[in-house]
Amino acid sequence: MPTGIGPVARELRATWLDSWLRGVVDTATEGAGLPKGVALVAVGGLGRRECSPHSDVDLILLHSGVFGIDELASKLWYPIWDSRRGLDHSVRTIAETLSAAHDDSKVALGLVDLRHLCGDPSLLATLQPAALDLWRRTAVMQLSRLRELTEARYVQHGELAHLLEGDLKEAAGGLRDVGVLRGIGRAGIADALPPAVRAAQTRILDVRDALHLSAGRKLDRLVAHERAIVAKALGLADGDALLRRVATDAATIAWTLQDAWRSVHRFRADLRRGGAVRKPERLPLAADVVEFDGEVVLARSAVTPRPDPALSLRVAAAAAHARLPIARATLEWLSSHVPALPVPWPDGARTALMSLLGSGSGLTPTWTACDRFGLVTTWLPEWGRLRGAPQHNPVHRFTLDQHLVAAAAEAGKSLRDVARPDLLLLGALVHDVGKGLPGDHSTVGRPIAAAIAARVGLPADDVATIEFLVRHHLLLPDVATRRDLSDPATIATVVDAVGTVERLELLHALAKADAVATGPAAWSPWKASLIDELFTTTRSVMKGSPLPAPPAPDPALLIGELPVVICDESRVSIAAADRTGLFASVAGSLATHRLDVMAADSVTIDGRALLHWVVAPRFGGEVDFVALRADLRRAALGQLPPPSHRVVRSVPGAGEPALMWHEGATDAVILELRTVDAPGLLYRVTSALADAGVDVRAARVSTLGSSVVDAFYLPPDVDRAAAESVVRAAFPTS
Repeated sequence: MPTGIGPVARELRATWLDSWLRGVVDTATEGAGLPKGVALVAVGGLGRRECSPHSDVDLILLHSGVFGIDELASKLWYPIWDSRRGLDHSVRTIAETLSAAHDDSKVALGLVDLRHLCGDPSLLATLQPAALDLWRRTAVMQLSRLRELTEARYVQHGELAHLLEGDLKEAAGGLRDVGVLRGIGRAGIADALPPAVRAAQTRILDVRDALHLSAGRKLDRLVAHERAIVAKALGLADGDALLRRVATDAATIAWTLQDAWRSVHRFRADLRRGGAVRKPERLPLAADVVEFDGEVVLARSAVTPRPDPALSLRVAAAAAHARLPIARATLEWLSSHVPALPVPWPDGARTALMSLLGSGSGLTPTWTACDRFGLVTTWLPEWGRLRGAPQHNPVHRFTLDQHLVAAAAEAGKSLRDVARPDLLLLGALVHDVGKGLPGDHSTVGRPIAAAIAARVGLPADDVATIEFLVRHHLLLPDVATRRDLSDPATIATVVDAVGTVERLELLHALAKADAVATGPAAWSPWKASLIDELFTTTRSVMKGSPLPAPPAPDPALLIGELPVVICDESRVSIAAADRTGLFASVAGSLATHRLDVMAADSVTIDGRALLHWVVAPRFGGEVDFVALRADLRRAALGQLPPPSHRVVRSVPGAGEPALMWHEGATDAVILELRTVDAPGLLYRVTSALADAGVDVRAARVSTLGSSVVDAFYLPPDVDRAAAESVVRAAFPTS
């Protein structure tokens, strides 16, 4: 079969398959061909002549009640199966086909793409117009069923635009959605396949062609190990360029389908009225913006030869606040006729942007619609580089552009908590603008964010605040999860970095919005409590209050007979005779009981070591507290053998761990470890340090998907080179 990528290659494959299937028919009938009253009909990709190298063939053996049809069908299907090509088949009369289409919306939609291959042409000549007529007559019922199936498919396969390994066919915005759009168009309800969608479909089909050729089999999921080969075959720079293109095309298809569903809804409403003529009102929403028939459109007075450059922003803000979609025709007109904004922006444009960003849940759909029609890049030219950019850390649920919009939407929930809500909104929108460029994105993004802030017309002091937010947007979460919050040096570091209470409040709100917009793995009640504690303590100190005294130890830990063990589902406290290796022994016991450690502290009072641990059951499992307490007592006494986690195995692709030293602690230095997460990691490192005679005073564990950033508080006079060597030795590379 012909190989190759693109429409011509797919057409050649369809032609080859047509010929091959006719040969199968000739062999099965010993050259006699199909008898009168029997026809072989293609549907699906073969029916549309969109054949990928390893796609299935979808066939109907159509007949008029011919005797022996089942035997003939077997003679046709078995050679196809023997060729190892996927086959979706059915044997039906015209009446049976129409009956199946009436009861099954997927069958009905498939009949939109019927194509005759061989046999009696009169059967298809009868079925095709009847199937199209049935589809149009039952469109309301069929599309209602189809939408339920579509939503269920989205739950199973997710959104192609945001997936690193999305299914090109089944995910939202994939090829299956193009089929739904085709069906809506054939029902005469909407122009469902505009040029942008047809172009997006062609490119995704090209990706699927390349994926099939690379994998050597039918494969619709764009798996990571095929990405670079597929990108090269398509002439793209790398796998990220491929993901960006797929994301952009999928977003175009997904938005168009949502717009088409609105047309279906209006069509259904018209039918319920029995054809009665309706006259929707034009309800004012904002200057030059009105609602008409459930959509946002331009007021007649706005359509002038020289439109206001801020008009598109006003339309978007009004739509977002009203939670209404912007009509496609309005978006097309705005993208074609509204001139570029002057630099710096006039006050009205800046006000409209802030209103749009502060619209909450209405922001994301409105921004997405405007971006599909090129309006966003007229506001922010930098957006073109961010659109569809993949984020490879699995904690991120969105592409870069959608993450920024989601962060701004989340920031809108904290507008009453900050003195400058406008700076919070803009800071949230641009906080990751440096991603994708060489270097630390917080540093690289500063001048880019400053340029945006200046362009929209902010004064110099506000531009400086936006720069600050971008540079330090990770300060609070990093310190909260990786440093000892009871240490005065930790708080002093944050106070020096922030400077003012107003900026601290902005950082706090931005940190929450950023984490929530990232995804569930990046935000938890525990992380929220740490950030809130750091924020509250720092703000109190900045307002002149003394640093809160650390909580007094539980008296039971100070007077009880050693060892003392107190534990529940989230905290473990131990008092034991101080010794080198105690920290590692307890860490090993916790690892054995499948408890993840998020924080650990150690202090010695009168020769009695007090260890406090914050833990969580791994994968939400149950904890046997009786066994845990017994093992912790044995660990405290040094009676437990090393757990199996001490046996070190290399992690494919992990590479060398990254080690960094930090000074910001009282009577300690901090060794920060960045590596791939693994069970027993904390025990592995602390036991290696203990074997070298290095005392671990405290630890903070921050997990980011499959990666961790662990901070170990060590004595200030520790031999740093020796400590680094010990830690690196615990991570074999092969």
